[in-house]
Amino acid sequence: MKPDPVTTQVLRYRLESIADEMGFTLVRTSRSTIIKEIMDITCAVFDGRGRTLAQGHHAPMLLTGFEFTMVELLKRVTDWHEGDVILSNDPYLGGQHLTDLQMFTPVFFEGRVVGFTGSIAHHSDVGGSAPGTVAGGLTEIFQEGLRLPMVRLYRAGQEVTDLFELLRANIRVPDKTLGDIRAQAAANFVGARRFQETLARYGRETVEASTAALMEQSERRIRDGLARVPDDTYFGEDFVDDDGVTDAPIRVCVNIRKKGDSATIDFEGTSPQVRGNVNCPIATTHAAVYYALICVIDPHVAPNSGCYRPFRVEAAPGLVVNPHPPAAVQARTTTSQKISEATFRALSAAYPDRVTAGSHGNIMTNAFSGNFPGTRKRFVCIDIQGGGAGGRPEKDGRDGQDSHLTRFMNSPVEAAELEYPLRVERYEFIPDTGGAGKHRGGLALRRDIRALTEMTFSRYADRQKFPPFGVLGGKDGAMGATFINEQRVRSKGIDTLKPGDVVSLRTPGAGGYGDPKDRVRDEVMRDVRDGKVSAGRAKEDYGV
Repeated sequence: MKPDPVTTQVLRYRLESIADEMGFTLVRTSRSTIIKEIMDITCAVFDGRGRTLAQGHHAPMLLTGFEFTMVELLKRVTDWHEGDVILSNDPYLGGQHLTDLQMFTPVFFEGRVVGFTGSIAHHSDVGGSAPGTVAGGLTEIFQEGLRLPMVRLYRAGQEVTDLFELLRANIRVPDKTLGDIRAQAAANFVGARRFQETLARYGRETVEASTAALMEQSERRIRDGLARVPDDTYFGEDFVDDDGVTDAPIRVCVNIRKKGDSATIDFEGTSPQVRGNVNCPIATTHAAVYYALICVIDPHVAPNSGCYRPFRVEAAPGLVVNPHPPAAVQARTTTSQKISEATFRALSAAYPDRVTAGSHGNIMTNAFSGNFPGTRKRFVCIDIQGGGAGGRPEKDGRDGQDSHLTRFMNSPVEAAELEYPLRVERYEFIPDTGGAGKHRGGLALRRDIRALTEMTFSRYADRQKFPPFGVLGGKDGAMGATFINEQRVRSKGIDTLKPGDVVSLRTPGAGGYGDPKDRVRDEVMRDVRDGKVSAGRAKEDYGV
């Protein structure tokens, strides 16, 4: 049947609202700050063939990763019941990293499976050698936690008790994590009900015809955007500081070979996989590329499977962007952000009016873990900090926010201090950390945290050796750093804190966009008045 264009658009936003409602359900019913405050989640709705119909407005890094898992899911699971939930976190079956649990629930209508709802959430702990599975330098996936390849968490709406007991026995904070797991399953059930209501209201044929039209529309818009760019090979690169085991830098190269209304993206020149856990699974690699391409070519396109059809991503097995198992991958965000940054850099030649300068380029992920004072009860606090966002064609970069693939919220001081034996003593922008440009790069953040009991401090961060790059004449932004009691420590690793020790997290800034001499004088003066730029740097960089 030929779908009505108005109904098609109504269904687009109805399906997106279903994915959003799933996310709201998960955030409002979860227990851990990583979900309820930082919002490290994403939710989506799929058709019966596993194609993405709509995605919630959450973390773009999880874009397309669902579809890799759906391919494996539909091959491995054929016995479906209404109310089922399949759980997986295997990075080599389309997953991201082990703390990102993926859940899928079938949508039944008129007696058969016509679609699925899916969710991903980052959980506080899944076992492994480091609390919260946060630590640089892990060398095998077996060290990173419990690996779950397509297991049934709920059968016909009932918990599979044996699996819950297995999870309880392998995680440090079972009350938090099992509560979050149940919240995630509830989000899937909400999405399935809403999808069934949509099918009942509009009819299965109308929904299927309209969603097919939406995917074709998304594909056409991306192809039209590509067709307007000259055929050529566009190249961009970026670097990961190290893998947490050695000090050797890791190169990420993106080659966009554009021809007509399609493009092939390959990683020729990229470093081989490494011993440390910054290796990036192929699903995340695809997401990092697609995110940057779609942002630049058509940021308003409906995010569904049609967007991906004009692109072909080629990454040879054994590269850091497509590792062989059992490579460790927990810190893959460090590399995935560089993939996106390198893609933006490549696109700057074709779309100079649509790209941004280099951003903080990583999420500074930290875990604090120990026992609550005077008890044997364990806690795991995951703290994530962003940094500067790159200068833009029309305005400055955003100060002290997470950017690009992750787009997480910060963990409020009050929430951290209420739940954990930590005290945040300093939380501020760092002056002069945004790269100079016609449009200045965003400022970095400083967050000083005092331990109130003995605990471990594990982390993986980056951009502490290679600065966020400027574009079109803009200057580089400042690099980040990590300190314990004012002594600088490695960006990736694990240490023990004594009561009273202070960790200082200093994130990277961001690069500037355009020649600093073209910056409006009043904007420079405003930055000096606001304390964002010092008088000395105003004179040195801007001549003001």
